Amino acid sequence: MIYKISLFLQLPQYKLISDVHMRKVLLTGVLMALVVLQALAAVSLDDFLSRKEVKEVRELQTESTFERILEVMIEQPLDHNHPEGESFMQRIYISHVDPSKPVVLITEGYAASYYYTSEITAELKCNQIMVEHRYFGRSVPDSLDWSYLNTWQAASDHHRIVTLFRELYPQQWISTGISKGGQTVMYHSYYYPDDVDVRVPYVAPLNFGQEDPRIYTFLEEVGRPAERRRVKRFQTLALKNQDRYLDAFKTFSEEKGYTYELAGGPEKAFEYCVLEYSFAFWQWSYVPANKIPGKHATPGEIIEHMNRVAGFDYFSDQFIMEYRPFFYQALTEMGYYGYDLEAFGKYLKHVDNPIFTFTLPETVEVSFNDSLSVDLQEYITEEAENYIFIYGENDTWSATAVTSTGTTNSRIFIKEGGSHRTRISNMPEAQREEVYSTLYSFLR
Repeated sequence: MIYKISLFLQLPQYKLISDVHMRKVLLTGVLMALVVLQALAAVSLDDFLSRKEVKEVRELQTESTFERILEVMIEQPLDHNHPEGESFMQRIYISHVDPSKPVVLITEGYAASYYYTSEITAELKCNQIMVEHRYFGRSVPDSLDWSYLNTWQAASDHHRIVTLFRELYPQQWISTGISKGGQTVMYHSYYYPDDVDVRVPYVAPLNFGQEDPRIYTFLEEVGRPAERRRVKRFQTLALKNQDRYLDAFKTFSEEKGYTYELAGGPEKAFEYCVLEYSFAFWQWSYVPANKIPGKHATPGEIIEHMNRVAGFDYFSDQFIMEYRPFFYQALTEMGYYGYDLEAFGKYLKHVDNPIFTFTLPETVEVSFNDSLSVDLQEYITEEAENYIFIYGENDTWSATAVTSTGTTNSRIFIKEGGSHRTRISNMPEAQREEVYSTLYSFLR
């Protein structure tokens, strides 16, 4: 673009124009050139990659949308209060198109072991940066000091990345994330409200406590009464006849390589899986209620179905060890859910703890920060501009969804019958168009 402007200024036909007019044209051309220059990055991508903070660069296979896709390790302070102290490497993915276009910042809530293109990035045909969350995947410090795993430290990771990359991408920034990644979007802007221009959290809960009771109310009201009865009957069947199903559960788990020492043994893990069933059934909506097996099903059929819905790996040692940082965050700041033990009391033989404290080492003491969620809600209803919240109506996590944007211009979109898999692309056409219309209006 600059090259074309400079040629335009040198065209011979301008010799025929009066001196005054010539000066006006030249001034206009110069101003246009300055505007274009301001729209471009202060540094090139290659120059940026040579900075001291960048420790590792791996070129990935490029999609047609992007000029380059890179996996990069960035050096981050472990404690942003003391940046001169211990550091760790944080993994990010850069999908580069053009510095003059916006950038979508994906804040992953967990490991980012693979790259993908956000639907918002695809819509805007713009740059994208995906950030792996601290303490997950390759972004783990040498020493696991739990005191540095909190929402402010994570938000400060993202703030530092935005600050660094603004030299490369000076245009609008859109932050987005799914589930815990969506919570991360909210916390990032709560602590650093000026970092990005638009925020799009998907299916992101705002929980109040280690065991948010709104979950129980939701499960008593979601869907149709007949569907809820089928779910409850299956759970009762599985618990009442657990001696019949346990061998199939143990065999299935052995074949998958699951062990359950942290949950308290396979018998206790089985009961936890049954309790999880209702939450997972509505969260994912993988199976319609009329396909739930009944008392005539074989133990193998019961176990196959329960695993498809609730996922036995969720209570396995392997999963808990990998996601222990998540459970720590849930039990200290981000909140979570538990199980209604009274509803199945006479059939429970092993489970006596309704919340997920068993997922953490016994040496780690946790207390929940009750005030943080209250402060975050106040920020969302009174200050948070340019948010687009996306939820699925039947998703269990919608029990603790953001329900009001107060006096701000932010919007909440709920897909009718939607699950935790709700995305803009699978919304009804009219709703999808309204979401994107809102996004474009925020970017103007």
